[in-house]
Amino acid sequence: MNGPAGAYWAESLGRWAIPQEILSSAPESPFGCPAACFVAGDDPVETPSRSRALEALPEGGTVLDVGAGGGAAGLGLVPPAARLVAVDQSQEMLDSLRASAQKRPGLAVETFMGRWPDAAGSVPVADVVVCHNVLYNVADLPSFLAALDSHARNRVVIQITQRHPRSMLSAMWKHFWGSELPDAPIADDAAAVVAEEGYEVHMELFDAPATRRADRETQVRFIRRQLCLGPDADAEIDSLLGADGFGPRPAACLWWDVLGQRG
Repeated sequence: MNGPAGAYWAESLGRWAIPQEILSSAPESPFGCPAACFVAGDDPVETPSRSRALEALPEGGTVLDVGAGGGAAGLGLVPPAARLVAVDQSQEMLDSLRASAQKRPGLAVETFMGRWPDAAGSVPVADVVVCHNVLYNVADLPSFLAALDSHARNRVVIQITQRHPRSMLSAMWKHFWGSELPDAPIADDAAAVVAEEGYEVHMELFDAPATRRADRETQVRFIRRQLCLGPDADAEIDSLLGADGFGPRPAACLWWDVLGQRG
């Protein structure tokens, strides 16, 4: 059973559900992400999340990237990592990760398609577990965190936006649908759940650099899907997005060291 922090997290996330009348009118599912928007770059992005992972990662070590997407978090640790284990629900994302991994000679890559923690039983333990931009999709946070912790020898490093990622669409959501998006949960609430579960959590706040892997048209289509709109809204979305799109986003790095050693 969830404690107060875990219950608050789950309850708050539930308020982000898209109203059924809007969801049923959507031309396509607003869920899921196009792989083109999450292709890993050739150079790692310097953030507190990367620094904390590198501190606990031995030369030639193994990284487990949960909710890996295109692999930016895990591939950004190569080297010193020589082995990357990646878990994601999307085979398209995992294929994109493997394509990017080919640019890292000598890197061993193992991928698992599935939802965490359901897929955790078949996934090996790693020196460091990283998990970027996933928690706001997880209602049962205690079970998710326990599976992360049990798969790390040294450290777990989580990165999330300080506010729900759909918060950046608040103005557009109000413009098109006339409704307000919720204010919670936020990164502080996630940290409270981690602490409630008994992990000695550390939190560092920073601005995550904007990454624009996809072209403008792909970005607009992705936003349109999230807003449950059709192609006729593309021009208006493009105008509202502005010339520079979304800039740096306030983010949080949550990390803890595991207790004891695992083989």
